[in-house]
Amino acid sequence: MLKEQIQLYINSVFIFVTSFFTIFEKKFFMANTTIHPDQIYIEGLANNDSAIIQSIYKKFVPKVVHYIRNNSGDEDKAQDVVQEIMILLFNQAKAKKLQLTCPFDAYFFLLCKRKWLNEIKKSSSKGVTIDDDMPYINEPTEEMATETEVFDEKQQLFDMMFQKLGDKCQEVLRLSFTIKSMEEVAEKLNVTYGYVRKKKSLCVGQLTQWIQETNRFKSLKIT
Repeated sequence: MLKEQIQLYINSVFIFVTSFFTIFEKKFFMANTTIHPDQIYIEGLANNDSAIIQSIYKKFVPKVVHYIRNNSGDEDKAQDVVQEIMILLFNQAKAKKLQLTCPFDAYFFLLCKRKWLNEIKKSSSKGVTIDDDMPYINEPTEEMATETEVFDEKQQLFDMMFQKLGDKCQEVLRLSFTIKSMEEVAEKLNVTYGYVRKKKSLCVGQLTQWIQETNRFKSLKIT
């Protein structure tokens, strides 16, 4: 189920999100950043490696479930949070924008924890007591989690603006993301090559303008 949801999501969104925002952003990491050995989990997610995914669920998910169950949640809500974070990490890993500089355990837990606390804030009209007797989170882990959250913000912003485009623009862009040859895109749409190139340029220009004009874009850590 996770694999199917991931594949559906990646086909429609991820490719353009990552290429689009590359125009505007600097790297979070310095050239000499030391990659943590737990990068194997990131690479496994990028390759949709079932053994790695199973290992993550076995080693790291139980702590997340325990935390959420102790803080106004249940098993189902915990699994929802885990799945959302897994999809997010998959997308960032596929974009080759995720180089782990801290243990995966702490990073994954912090992302899930923040996600759940945000859910509580959105759904609760009154204060909720949080059992936060957890180990200190060091700076590299905080930075990694923040980077991933910014990546997620970019995806959400792109999704929102993409949906504003007309049906023809969306169709042209989706096909151009998945089919490398514009000649093939033109053939599939039964239009000329010149039309597709011009249409894609106009649609990307409109999308770029809308995104750049949003306050949300200006608030992101994009340089």
